[in-house]
Amino acid sequence: MLKKHFTYFCLMLALILTGCAKRGSITGGLKDTLGPVLKSSFPKNYSTDFKEKSFKLTFDEYVKLKNINKQLIVSPPMKKAPEVLPTTASRSITVKFADTLKPNTTYSFNFGQSIEDNNEGNPYRQFKYVFSTGTYIDSLTLSGSIKDAFDKKIDNFVSVMLYDADETLTDSIIYRQNPRYITNTLDSSTTFKLENLKAGKYLLVAVKDQNSNYRFDPKTEKIAFRKAFVTIPTDSLYQLDMFKESPQFKSDKPSQVSGSRLVMGYEGNPSGTKVKMEKGGENMDVILTRLPKKDSLQIWHKPIKLAEGVKTDSLHFVVSNDKYSEKYTVKIKNQKRDTLSFTSKYSTSLPLREKFTLASSLPITAFDVSKMNLINKDSVAIAIKTEYDEMNQEVTFDFPREPLEKYRLQLLPGALTDYTGGVNDTLSYRFETKNLSDYGNLRLTLEKPKSFPLIIELTNDKGDVLASAYSEGETKINFDLVEPALFTLRIIYDTNKNKIWDAGNYLEKRQSEEVYYFPKPIDVRANWDVEQPVNLQ
Repeated sequence: MLKKHFTYFCLMLALILTGCAKRGSITGGLKDTLGPVLKSSFPKNYSTDFKEKSFKLTFDEYVKLKNINKQLIVSPPMKKAPEVLPTTASRSITVKFADTLKPNTTYSFNFGQSIEDNNEGNPYRQFKYVFSTGTYIDSLTLSGSIKDAFDKKIDNFVSVMLYDADETLTDSIIYRQNPRYITNTLDSSTTFKLENLKAGKYLLVAVKDQNSNYRFDPKTEKIAFRKAFVTIPTDSLYQLDMFKESPQFKSDKPSQVSGSRLVMGYEGNPSGTKVKMEKGGENMDVILTRLPKKDSLQIWHKPIKLAEGVKTDSLHFVVSNDKYSEKYTVKIKNQKRDTLSFTSKYSTSLPLREKFTLASSLPITAFDVSKMNLINKDSVAIAIKTEYDEMNQEVTFDFPREPLEKYRLQLLPGALTDYTGGVNDTLSYRFETKNLSDYGNLRLTLEKPKSFPLIIELTNDKGDVLASAYSEGETKINFDLVEPALFTLRIIYDTNKNKIWDAGNYLEKRQSEEVYYFPKPIDVRANWDVEQPVNLQ
């Protein structure tokens, strides 16, 4: 009887336990968001009288290195980069020196965000290991910010450097020697802070160091500099404006691309370039134009037909620009000649602010307005004026443009003559204009400008110029009939009055022309009049 009661009791207990059980899933707990913790360092961080050839860091978990070559900033820089081991996950990191340490010098190793835990990739942010080969740690600092001299976008990974302003300092030091101190803005900051500095006077320079060699390479890198030396200690905050120097003009050897044209690459500003060409001791007339969307010039000459049986001939010429001069000899052969054609800049709709423009495949040398006819939708003839931009090979047709109008431009044979004497075939273009209500008007009032003249530009978010104006003293600037857009306003102080922005130059100790950006986009909508004061202080 007792045995039956015991069996019944066990069955009931099993049913109760089964009923209490619930389905569930096994979880791994909360995600780890904490970075690794440094447990020890040998020698200890901030040691003095440092005489070791390496140091070791030990963490509370396995760590790995990420972008160590880019993230690790050693100040002062070493001629040979230190070796950081291991390259696989480990609880410790060892840094071995390949250079002999300088005496009485404070060294700083900033690891940035290169040390991460092995599982989740949480970084040990901005860890620094500091030691001194002397009896004390230098503790002074210098802070500031980086901006671009022209663009709104600011570069990351900018190296900020200090050079001793002593009797050994020359202008060329930034091209050939490592700095005394260095830091880097890394990938997430526009500010910088140089730490563990010694009191003294320094040259302050920032470089977008593309090849990580601690030198300034003007062909590929941006630079910023302070003309006056900085004295440490200081409480001042320094702003450094980055710019890419404009290279001096330099030409490449031209190459033949057609029976009457050569193409020549160049560096720098091609304005003012001249070409003197001769063949067989006789001078030849040439026309110089720009190859669209390329850093190249086109050298046009009269077509040359080689004598029968002659495969090549030679053209000799001199390319000059300011103080630059270079001689070239180019072998030419019979090639197909370029033909005359035109491309309309506007297909069917002509903005009321713009002039109708044709791009020519050949340079144009003569116009005959009597063979140009422009009529509106009522067949009323409209007087036109022509202008020609030789460098860009563009013909513009200027006339009073009316809203909601349709136009037909007809160019009869001989209206346009190219440099070889060829003329156009009959050309006909139809285009129309939109209503005034499709455009907006923006009126700017410039308050407290520092100086004149000014270049005023409306750009899109990519920096493309959509409309511009030039002021030699006027503070009321009107942009009427602009296409509706969200504009960025950029104002350039045109110091040298050449109507373009000019970058600085380190050797000339010249800063870039100052650029002002209005702090917020300006929204101009269709059929709107926008009044916008602009305080330039």
